[in-house]
Amino acid sequence: MKAFPIPIVSGPGSQVEDETLSYMAMPQGMDTYRAPPLPEPEALAGRAGAHAVLRGTLRALELVGSRGGPCRVALAGLAAEDLALVNQVMGEGEVSARVLPGAEGGHEVQVQESVFAGVWRVTVVGEGGVVRDHLEVGAVPQVLRDAAAADSAQFIAPALPDPLPAEVMNAPRLIAEIEDAARRRQPGAEAHVVNLTLLPVSPMDIALIDHRLGTGRVLILSRGYGNCRITNTGLRHGWRVVYYNSQDAVILNTIELTDMPQAACAAPDDLQDSHERLREVLRWIEGMDNAGGTPRRPS
Repeated sequence: MKAFPIPIVSGPGSQVEDETLSYMAMPQGMDTYRAPPLPEPEALAGRAGAHAVLRGTLRALELVGSRGGPCRVALAGLAAEDLALVNQVMGEGEVSARVLPGAEGGHEVQVQESVFAGVWRVTVVGEGGVVRDHLEVGAVPQVLRDAAAADSAQFIAPALPDPLPAEVMNAPRLIAEIEDAARRRQPGAEAHVVNLTLLPVSPMDIALIDHRLGTGRVLILSRGYGNCRITNTGLRHGWRVVYYNSQDAVILNTIELTDMPQAACAAPDDLQDSHERLREVLRWIEGMDNAGGTPRRPS
């Protein structure tokens, strides 16, 4: 599970203008698919459990492509050698997430996307180690949606201070817009985005908005192009989405009202690509090519 290196930063504040024009550094690199390092086929003899998991994942990708819902592939009962092979093939992709335990306790959930976009490793961790472990195929693991919905069901928005601090500029109007958009939201509607980077807001505005909306238990980090840190708020369908450049400086600070921010999700095209790539990997592992002859190493 990759670490979360990005601290929570309260968005843009007043800045001193330099006499010379300068530009903030933008992300310079982008994560792309790399075929996992695979052992030679003859070294894989007897790994029937791992082969079954990989074939099950391929079938899950086919089902998700046709019906859209998430599918699980169990990892319970795998021998250590089979699990090691599954881990080697799956690798680590660009999105990771955590669901923290609730106030009443419980387990932490750790999520890591594999190198195959839309194929996720979901691990429930307790004090004694791993409690449950499975692969899940879909746009995003269901546990992230469920935890965000549970947080919003229990959240009570705190009242704004009266009087407001002198440094507050536009927080009350923005809070009213955000809460009104949340009330009006219909299932499946496009995301309503409030771009704090482009608005005249002070650090106190950001602090007041965060205080009003609250912070949930879901933390998501996407490393596709630069870094994107996503956290759920206490408001239903409310998410804090902050983008960073390669120097970890904030370049875009938003609040999104949506079922799940797109930056966290695998697109339908991603799932189709993952199906093709995993099928190619399975051909190598099982010693087959399109004609059923000499195995070809995936590229």
